[in-house]
Amino acid sequence: MRSLIDITDFSVDELWDLLHTACDISENPDKYAQKCSGKKLATLFFEPSTRTRLSFEAAMLELGGNVIGFSEASSSSAAKGESIADTAKIISCYADIMAMRHPKEGAPYVASLNATVPVINAGDGGHCHPTQTLADLLTIYRENGRLDNLTIGCCGDLKYGRTVHSLLAAMSRYSGIKVLLISPKELRLPGYIKHDVLEKYNMEYLETESLEDAIGSLDILYMTRIQQERFDSRDEYERLKDSYVLTTEKMRSAKDTMRVLHPLPRVNEISVKVDDDPRAAYFRQALNGKYMRMALILKLLENKEPSKKTNDEILVDENLLCDNPRCITSVEQELEHKFKVTDAAKGLCRCIYCETKKVFQI
Repeated sequence: MRSLIDITDFSVDELWDLLHTACDISENPDKYAQKCSGKKLATLFFEPSTRTRLSFEAAMLELGGNVIGFSEASSSSAAKGESIADTAKIISCYADIMAMRHPKEGAPYVASLNATVPVINAGDGGHCHPTQTLADLLTIYRENGRLDNLTIGCCGDLKYGRTVHSLLAAMSRYSGIKVLLISPKELRLPGYIKHDVLEKYNMEYLETESLEDAIGSLDILYMTRIQQERFDSRDEYERLKDSYVLTTEKMRSAKDTMRVLHPLPRVNEISVKVDDDPRAAYFRQALNGKYMRMALILKLLENKEPSKKTNDEILVDENLLCDNPRCITSVEQELEHKFKVTDAAKGLCRCIYCETKKVFQI
């Protein structure tokens, strides 16, 4: 039984298969109209969502299946204190596959360890968002005709932007990718993404605070909003929220072949006047998300193979605890703290749920 928790759970070949299936679905919808007849998808959304939740529900319905679930934590037994593990075990009794969004990083991973049906990570805190990345990949492929030899600019909240984290992990497997990281210093890409993704796979990258300086060289501009819900300080959010606004004037400096993507929702980081520009691909991107989720549901329901195991060395020490307040371990008190060793010689490890870096005694 396979789940999708991180975009790297799928190989490059598997991603190509999904892309081709999604393209076929978009061109031949009637062919897939009853593929999931008699199957149920459970959508477990512990935080607000419009596009992702409705996209999953539309995907399952258009495959001939049914949907059950909830759209906020207060509508579930989580409000009574039920653990993620117990929720996953219970939902497995009622559904054939589940999609989970949760504000705590690592929650879908915990669900996948306890469920007896496939689990799809529909976004966990500021960690990752693999199904958005599937939509991104299909959009880039359909708009640019390729997934290699591209210059991609990621702009806005790169610190908490889970969509950016997942996109960079996906693009690391393709050749000729150059990345421009456009953000205020306070919202720069986390160090572990730079080390574990960009540097590990020798991706060329540059950090800058200027969208104006970067836009002319881009094939893809990936805009993100400054996410109020990820900030501990309201004042810090207010100070940074208008850092970048894409306008028609700035678009004049971009290539004719450049495409603008955005995982949505937007606040004011893209002027509505840009919507009429044919290079604005974000609404087509949202539609592509439905097709990719349809392809994903089909793949996970058809694939009975167990999830692939990693070769990571796992460390468990009662004196070593994750101190990230956004980690699922901060609320699931009986959840065992586990870490994957990243550099044994230096005593470095990361939480298996949220990737927080820790140092252990050698």
